[in-house]
Amino acid sequence: MKKVVFLLIAFAGFAFAGEGDSVIKAYSVVAAGLGLGLAALGGAIGMGHTAAATIAGTARNPGLGGKLMTTMFIALAMIEAQVIYALVIALIALYANPFLG
Repeated sequence: MKKVVFLLIAFAGFAFAGEGDSVIKAYSVVAAGLGLGLAALGGAIGMGHTAAATIAGTARNPGLGGKLMTTMFIALAMIEAQVIYALVIALIALYANPFLG
């Protein structure tokens, strides 16, 4: 049932579209929102796992806490960079849409 409702909503853009460009713009907005949401979700999960592993490592060996924190901050920067790349792609899809002629 959920698949049918999703398909009906997806194809409603074609039924009510005035021109071809408006459909592409509408789907670009949906794609940008979904892509950025998934990127943020994945980044949040990755950051949570990174922080949990750092806390567990520091609890096991407090002497390595400084090195673990440094490594954690580098890993968090890498994870956040991936989310920023997704934001850039979403902004390109919204404002400099390559699919519009």
